[in-house]
Amino acid sequence: MQEAEEIVTRHGALSFCPPHDAGFKDVVTFYIVLPIMIFLRLTLWDVREEERANWFPLTFLGAILWIGVFSFFTVWFATTIGDVFGIPPAVMGLTFLAAGTSIPDLLTSVIVAQAGEGDMAVSSSIGSNIFDVLVGLPLPWLAFTLTKGENVLVTADSLFLSILILFFMLAAVILTVACSGWRMTRCLGAIMFLLYAVFVAQDLARTYGYITVPLPSWMP
Repeated sequence: MQEAEEIVTRHGALSFCPPHDAGFKDVVTFYIVLPIMIFLRLTLWDVREEERANWFPLTFLGAILWIGVFSFFTVWFATTIGDVFGIPPAVMGLTFLAAGTSIPDLLTSVIVAQAGEGDMAVSSSIGSNIFDVLVGLPLPWLAFTLTKGENVLVTADSLFLSILILFFMLAAVILTVACSGWRMTRCLGAIMFLLYAVFVAQDLARTYGYITVPLPSWMP
């Protein structure tokens, strides 16, 4: 816990001036992100400042709202770009959208991993995905059903097969972590990248019809 506090203290409060020792690339990145920083500064309390430390519940809720706003526009932009270049929504969601919406998880996992909390980093990623499936999806469906009085029709080709593959990937991840002695190593990271590449490759191949997997008649 002390190491985590040292990391937050080292970063300091939010500043609108680039670091003095920043290179050209860092300065360009700083000014690209500057508009977002201004919006966040105007709407959220920076709890790293001592006099605002007790406002963290409101900052937490505000951050969630901002993530929702950014996610909405991210989905909109990704769908529009996919339509322009003829890329199916499923492919955009599997690649660009999945990577973009996982950035908050990535940042939090990196911070807690640097603080030596490897268990928290891994559980954050797994927990966020469970939250997406069990809350993020059914909550808007429930709201739609209650307001419209209609059921939500979920349609996707080979949905059952995709779920089976996801279960297989989950088992592969758990087995890989167990074989590495429940430790986060470079070899484990490389294997994770390999598993993701295999998953994306097979899903894209099935989406574009390069491979077809015959299903038993009893499968939906």
